[in-house]
Amino acid sequence: MILRTAFTVLAIACLALGMSQPQAPTTTSYILQGDSAESMTTAVRLVGGEVTDELNIIQAVGATLSAEQVEMLQSSYKNIKLFRDETVKVAGDVEETFYPTLIGANQLHREGIDGDGVTIAVLDTGLWKKSALQYTGNQDMRILAQYDAVRDGHDYKVDLDDFSGHGTHITAIAMSSDRTKQGNFQGVAPNANLVAVRAFQGDGTGSYIDVIRGIDWIVSHKNTYNIRILNMSFSATPRSHYWDDPINQAVMAAWRAGIVVVASAGNTGPDPMTIGVPGNNPYVITVGAMSDNYTPGDASDDILASFSSAGPTAEGFVKPEITAPGGHMLGWMPPHGSLSTAHPEFRHKDKEYFTMSGTSQSTAVVSGVAALLLEAEPWLTPDDVKCRLMASAKPAVDDNGRLAYSVFQQGAGMISAYDAVHGTATDCANRGLDIDMDITGQRHYGGRANVDENGNYYIMGLDGYLWTDGYLWTDGYLWTDGYIWTDGYLWTDGYLWTDGSVGANGYLWTDGYLWTDGYLWTDGYLWTDGYLWTDSLTETAGVNTWVEQE
Repeated sequence: MILRTAFTVLAIACLALGMSQPQAPTTTSYILQGDSAESMTTAVRLVGGEVTDELNIIQAVGATLSAEQVEMLQSSYKNIKLFRDETVKVAGDVEETFYPTLIGANQLHREGIDGDGVTIAVLDTGLWKKSALQYTGNQDMRILAQYDAVRDGHDYKVDLDDFSGHGTHITAIAMSSDRTKQGNFQGVAPNANLVAVRAFQGDGTGSYIDVIRGIDWIVSHKNTYNIRILNMSFSATPRSHYWDDPINQAVMAAWRAGIVVVASAGNTGPDPMTIGVPGNNPYVITVGAMSDNYTPGDASDDILASFSSAGPTAEGFVKPEITAPGGHMLGWMPPHGSLSTAHPEFRHKDKEYFTMSGTSQSTAVVSGVAALLLEAEPWLTPDDVKCRLMASAKPAVDDNGRLAYSVFQQGAGMISAYDAVHGTATDCANRGLDIDMDITGQRHYGGRANVDENGNYYIMGLDGYLWTDGYLWTDGYLWTDGYIWTDGYLWTDGYLWTDGSVGANGYLWTDGYLWTDGYLWTDGYLWTDGYLWTDSLTETAGVNTWVEQE
């Protein structure tokens, strides 16, 4: 009793003298990822931290750590990934989509630039009509028209359903008007208008005829609905030169009509020459995919998605032009759709949200950004939009400022919505190309990309762009504007394709470098004496193949 009283008196005396008692250090919840949950547990305990959860599924643990303990871990363990707990909620928390923030679209929303008045046509598997897709952020009805190219529906007011879920997911990424708890929009262009065109079945496949019928309807109704953008999140295996492919011919007609066509690179990477149709069309904006590596708050470990298809194309064009977020993307998905039922592990708990990766998703991001740009400057042509997006993109570079990925993998780099809208670049895309001459068959074009006798891809006239075995996919890189492109965007120029003679600018497409002679098209046939098409144009295209989350 006497001892307890003495301690009480001492404590009171300390307070009277203004002396504070020692305070426990402030701790924060983190996730530590490494070789195994067991090794992470050991590391946390060695620095005096507390393990709160074992996350064996991702070789990680949850832990509470002080700032001093974090510093000790970072200095002692170089292979540990450490990030705050809240940064990994995006794949499972419907209140948090990260891609508008990653590209700076949320900043534009605060400036009042949100796609208002611009119509995006989504040519896909249909639409599941959730309120955030039916109505804009201003609560205006956004669905201006619907058309079923599969059934050749003449009543364009007919309601579509989405038996796949792919089209709904794409639409949500481009323009969902849902808001997060913080008040940010979940979609890139939340006030854009929508024209939904179904050209693909519930299994994600569609015929060339259906796709072309859909494009034709879109071009015919362009002025009626102010269609400025066409999202094409699908691909087909190239069977001919770009100018001979019927889908590409329709796509060129849409571009010439003033519609910005945004196409996916495809999900068959990382090997070179894996760009599909219509992404291999030199005029359109072809999009590859990047991933934030599940740390949207940490840009230093971002990666190019391993599934993202890479160029060059068979005619020597650099593709894709840009990349955009395409890893573990959250969006609406009908529970009855084939994707949701085939992959229930990626449904959210309320079964209406779904996580999916692919260049289809990154394409939707770019379509949304194009809508923001065209709202701000409606007079821009498709070539202008392509130039602005490329000029404002940020290439991934290593610690020495060199390209972290080949130009054939990332093009000009990762899209920046804010910089695109506030940029002023002109005349940096599709230079030397004449789309009218191309469509009529009077001229066709090749790009600067070529391959040497050792199978290395390079860009003629430029140094430092050699691509042999690609680059590491495990390391993270920053997407910055610190890389100086040699001679601007020289690689975007097109040159006359002259079938074995010297082109207009002196480049010889012969002597083992000609992409046509000896180029192996599909099914083991050489492209020599004609097309590999059937007489009925029933060749199939398809929404991009399923890939694992990245």
